[in-house]
Amino acid sequence: MQMKYVVGLLFILILGVSCGKERNLVPNVPVNFSSPLTDPRLSRLSTAGGAVSLTGYGVAGLIIYRRADNAYVAYDRCSTVNPEQKNPINIDDPNLTATDPVSGAKYSLYDGSPVKAPAKTSLRQYSVTIAGNTIQVTN
Repeated sequence: MQMKYVVGLLFILILGVSCGKERNLVPNVPVNFSSPLTDPRLSRLSTAGGAVSLTGYGVAGLIIYRRADNAYVAYDRCSTVNPEQKNPINIDDPNLTATDPVSGAKYSLYDGSPVKAPAKTSLRQYSVTIAGNTIQVTN
């Protein structure tokens, strides 16, 4: 009799956990951007702290950021707050953060982490490769 209660309780617990709210995540779409670093669209990347925004890639566009350690990082511009709406974030001035103009969420460009509510999830990050004078962003 005791075992039935334990099994029943365990079943209810598993059912409750599995029916939890799903996390809204930015969809995973193919990304393949490649361009010479001399491309005028990328001129702001010539110095550390520079950031550029590009449309036509990813879910809502790309943001490429050159960190102070001269490493490049790239993120999808799609806000992680209600990603099904595909709201593009905008680079702030100075180029340390980016903001979702719809929700007010703010993200660090250094690592894509949320820095202001209602954002709870980091931006979708892509791989960046520098080969010679060419930058490539892929996933």
